[in-house]
Amino acid sequence: MLGKSSLVNQITNQDMSVVSDIKGTTTDPVTKSMELLPLGPVTIIDTPGFDDEGSLGEKRVATTKKVLRSCDVAVLISVAGREFDRKEEELISIFKEREIPYVIVKNKVDLLETQPANKDNMIYTSTIEHIGIEEVKIAIGNSMKESSCQVHFVSDLIKERDMVVLVTPIDASAPKGRLILPQQLAIRDILDAKAIAIVTQDTELANTLVSLKTKPALVITDSQVFHKVKDIVPEEIFLTSFSILMARYKGFLDVAVNGARKIDALKDGAKVLISEGCTHHRQCEDIGTVKLPKWLKEYTGKNLQLEWSSGTGFPEDLSGIDLIIHCGGCMLNENEVKYRMELAIKQNVAFTNYGIAISYMQGILERSTRCLQ
Repeated sequence: MLGKSSLVNQITNQDMSVVSDIKGTTTDPVTKSMELLPLGPVTIIDTPGFDDEGSLGEKRVATTKKVLRSCDVAVLISVAGREFDRKEEELISIFKEREIPYVIVKNKVDLLETQPANKDNMIYTSTIEHIGIEEVKIAIGNSMKESSCQVHFVSDLIKERDMVVLVTPIDASAPKGRLILPQQLAIRDILDAKAIAIVTQDTELANTLVSLKTKPALVITDSQVFHKVKDIVPEEIFLTSFSILMARYKGFLDVAVNGARKIDALKDGAKVLISEGCTHHRQCEDIGTVKLPKWLKEYTGKNLQLEWSSGTGFPEDLSGIDLIIHCGGCMLNENEVKYRMELAIKQNVAFTNYGIAISYMQGILERSTRCLQ
């Protein structure tokens, strides 16, 4: 046995995974958050083995491949003293194809007569003798690709002491007692820029703008109230949405803008996939299942076939789908969003997101992206 779960337990300093001499004990991904310097907060995922056989084994392998879609660093655990097998070679090919930084761990080095020296991204370990555990942690931390430039949510669009108005409607679909992640990102980024964040509801926006002694540099709105906000905010004030900023933040703004323009080409019977990155209890005015279908019907005048996906249930086979309208992806990391976008591109399926699709159908896409140019 590889000792995969034993190694994961030692890296996290706790028993997060069941350890057994029986192959295939880990049947579902097991996750644990921890602090790993110099990365900071990370989530360690102990996946099912990649060499399982049979129908259940195939499902475990598929689960492992799905986890790799959102993986920032992969750790391949093999056995010291033997060459890679076919499955391990396949995994390394996947890492390279998807440009995932990876560390190779050769476990059970205590069974060898002499311990080989660590080299490059290959670390020799023993969970029995507690050899190489710290070296694995260091290797994981050093494997993250350094971004060539810092990714901003909004701070690069404003300057110190600018006022930014955030329109955050509190309705039946708003989470109780908290703001959604894009709103949190915006507020923090505005504060980091030493600018001023003013948070208001759409029902109070007009009075808020009147009460300000200085014209705001930017108004950021929830996409669901674009149709109200666009008539309240003067043309000379930059206007955009959290979802549009999220598309830029996740790196698929241009693809999403081009995808939204494909809405005009939809015909009767066209299939549209509305996809959300998280799973939540849907309210009566849910944007994905109620508002977007309504706006699509009103804008196109067509009888469209609508399908939905949520959480990790994004389909790999997109045949027959004409357009994907994805949520902002705030609960997905950049790799997962990139994977979904590239999957659509490879299969010639138009790909956009909620905010950009809504602003396009409202006739204000150009206006709502002007501040990004």
